[in-house]
Amino acid sequence: MSLVLFASVVRVRDGLPLSASTDYEQDKGLQESKKHLKSLSKKLCQFPDRCSLRSGIFNINFTSSLGVGYMMVCSENYPNVLAFSFLDELQREFIVTYDTKRINSALRPFSFIEFDNFIRKTKQRYNSPRSLSTKINLADMQTEIKLRPPYQLSAEDIGSINGFSEHRQSKYKGIAPNQMLEALTLSGIVACILSVLCGALNLLRGVHAIESVLQCYLFAYFSVWRNIKSFLAFAMICLCNMYLYELRNMWQILFHVTVGAFITLQIHLRRPQGKAPDYNV
Repeated sequence: MSLVLFASVVRVRDGLPLSASTDYEQDKGLQESKKHLKSLSKKLCQFPDRCSLRSGIFNINFTSSLGVGYMMVCSENYPNVLAFSFLDELQREFIVTYDTKRINSALRPFSFIEFDNFIRKTKQRYNSPRSLSTKINLADMQTEIKLRPPYQLSAEDIGSINGFSEHRQSKYKGIAPNQMLEALTLSGIVACILSVLCGALNLLRGVHAIESVLQCYLFAYFSVWRNIKSFLAFAMICLCNMYLYELRNMWQILFHVTVGAFITLQIHLRRPQGKAPDYNV
């Protein structure tokens, strides 16, 4: 029988459990899968934002967004589209119910234990897929899974906790920050064009334009420590213009520094999306 057996909500940065479903299942295989889930919860920041792991006759699925992870154990034949639709419902309700500041400041495990009522009710609905199919639209989730299927983890990808093999350099290293940025704004487009212009002018002067190129890249794509890199690039722009002080007049220097500051601000303002643009469709 295809069932959702267990679900939990955890904080990504440290694996602190925030809420979980209450269950009395004593199946040894399920208890082992829950141990694996607990181990995974402590390492969510290392993984892509949507993953699956086979654990005996069970599957562990999880998603993460905005610093919170949503995890579940289900039977091995439970449909992927239902599993991730279930997690998506938990996510939408949780981010509406609790603000980020409260989540980040939580100190004790299960600080949001009252959320288990919603988990329990949602689990009951998803364990009755016949009645469920008439109440929700799975087309969007089906399309999303086809376009970006969950990453299939293996025991080799994870450290030696609760029976897992020793951690190795993971083959998915580098796709973990698989984040989309917010939509482009007019000011951001202008800043990017001006930065390209400054880079071209620097090349004409025989000066490396790598700082402007880097800032354009940081504006266009998500990167780890993105804001810090943009500030360092801006600092290099300022230093280069100090070096060119005798070759440029004050207005030229002011133009390059202002453009560098402008695109640095745009990089800071263009934040990663928590979900795809069609999240609430």
